[in-house]
Amino acid sequence: MVLVVYNTLSRSKEEFVPLHDKKVSMFVCGQTVYDDAHLGHAKNYITFAIVSRWLRKLGYQVKYVQNITDVEDKIIARAKERGISAKELAELYEKRFLEDMTDLGIKGDVDVYMRSHDYIEDMRKQMQQLLDKGYAYVIEGDVYYDVSKFKDYTKLSGMKLDELSKHRIESREGKINVYDFSLWKAAKEGEPSWEIKVKYNGNEVALVGRPGWHIEDTAMTYNVFGPQYDLHGGAAELIFPHHTNEIAQAEAASGKTPLVKYWMHDGTMNMKGVKMSKSLRNFIKIREFLKNYEAEVLSLLVVSTHYRKEIEYTDELAKESEKRLRYLYAAFGIFYGMHEAERTDSDGEVNAAIDALAERFTSAMNADFDTPLALMSLTQTINMLRGFASEHESVGKAAKGNAVKVILELAHALNLLGGDRYKETISEDARKLVARREQLRKGKKFDEADVIRGELRDKHGVVVEDTEYGTVWYTADGN
Repeated sequence: MVLVVYNTLSRSKEEFVPLHDKKVSMFVCGQTVYDDAHLGHAKNYITFAIVSRWLRKLGYQVKYVQNITDVEDKIIARAKERGISAKELAELYEKRFLEDMTDLGIKGDVDVYMRSHDYIEDMRKQMQQLLDKGYAYVIEGDVYYDVSKFKDYTKLSGMKLDELSKHRIESREGKINVYDFSLWKAAKEGEPSWEIKVKYNGNEVALVGRPGWHIEDTAMTYNVFGPQYDLHGGAAELIFPHHTNEIAQAEAASGKTPLVKYWMHDGTMNMKGVKMSKSLRNFIKIREFLKNYEAEVLSLLVVSTHYRKEIEYTDELAKESEKRLRYLYAAFGIFYGMHEAERTDSDGEVNAAIDALAERFTSAMNADFDTPLALMSLTQTINMLRGFASEHESVGKAAKGNAVKVILELAHALNLLGGDRYKETISEDARKLVARREQLRKGKKFDEADVIRGELRDKHGVVVEDTEYGTVWYTADGN
C-alpha cells in the first residue's frame, strides 16, 4: 500500500515520493511567541506530529523542523503593553509554548526548533539574491518584494491577482504594487533591530531594522534543507499570504521549482463558527484545557476529524472525547488483564483480528492520513478484544503479546494510549461480580445488576460503565 497525500499545490491527491529516497525533509510553521498557544495551534501541531510519526512508521528517515517566530510586530506591540523588552516577552512565551508541547506529548516529534533571530544573516543573503535578480527594491530603509515580477504568484492559493487587495495587504506609500510585501522593515525607536548591508543599484546600502515575517521561514529552511524540500505543513489560513510569499521568495532567489513538493494544510479549530484566534480572543489556551482534561482527550478530539476539515469546539465535544478515551483504556485493560496460557484454541481469533486491524489502519492512514477511519478500526478491534475477554477464561501468551504490541504501536501513531492505566488489575472476587452482573443484565434483571454495581464500587473500588460498545470497568483511581 502506497501513501497518498492531498497536495494543496496541485489540488489533488498524489503518491508520496520524497526527493531523496527514504529521507523526508519536513517543515511546519511554528509559534509566534507573544502569548500562550491555544487549541487551534494544538490541532495543527498534533496533526503534523501524527504525520511525522506515520512517516517514520513507514520506514522514512524524517527530519521535522519547526520555527519559532521571535521577531514580529505582535511581539513588539505586546511587549510595549507589558512594559518589557520584546526579547523578554519572546523568551517567556517560547518557554511556555515548549512546556505545552511537552504536556501534549508531541515535543519530541520535532527534531529542531529554529528561532528567527538566529538566522538574520541567512535572511540577508536571500534578500541580496532577490535584489540582485530584480525581484526586490528598497524604499527608505524598507525592502519590498515586487510581486509582479514573479510568474504564477497565486499558484498555491488559486486566487486571481486582482483579488489580492481584498485580503491581508501591507500598506506603504511608494510600493510598486499594492500587494508587494516586506522583506525588511526599517527600525523604529525602541524596537529590536539589526544592522545589515546589501548592494542595491550598484551601491552598498546599510539597513537597520528587522526582517519581514515571510522571509524568516524561507531563510531558515534554505539553511537546513537547501533550496527544495519534501513537505511543508501548516494551517489553511496561511496559504495566503504567508505560504504564497514563501514560494515567491524562495523560488525567485534559488531559481529552483518547486520550493516544496507537497503542501499540506489542515482545517481550523472553531468556536461558534469562527476560527480560534488570538486577535479575536475567542480561544482556549492549551494549558487551560489541560487543567480540566488530560492531553490525550485533545488528541482523540483532533484525530476524530480528518485533518483537512474544520472542528467546531464545544465543551460537550471535549466531554465526549474524554468518555471515549476512558472507554478505550478500560476496554483494552480488560483484554490486557486476561489470564495467559501457553496457547488456546481461540488464539486464531485474536490473531486474525489484529492482522485485519493492521491492514485497515494502514490503509486508512495511507489514504491522506484518514485518522477518523484509522481510529474507528482501532476502536472496533479493542471492542472485539473486550468481548473476547468476557467470553474466554484465558488467551495464549504469544497471541496476547502480539495484540498488545500492535495496538499500542497503532495507538501511539495517533498519540493515544500512552499512559499505563490499562495495566491496572481488579481482584478475582471483583471479576466474578462483574461476570455475575453481566449475566443478570442479559436476563434483564437490571435491579439486581445495579446492586452488584454498587457493591463493586463501594467494596472493591471498581467502577462499571455501560457504553454503546459494551460494558467496561476500571478502578476508581484509574479514570
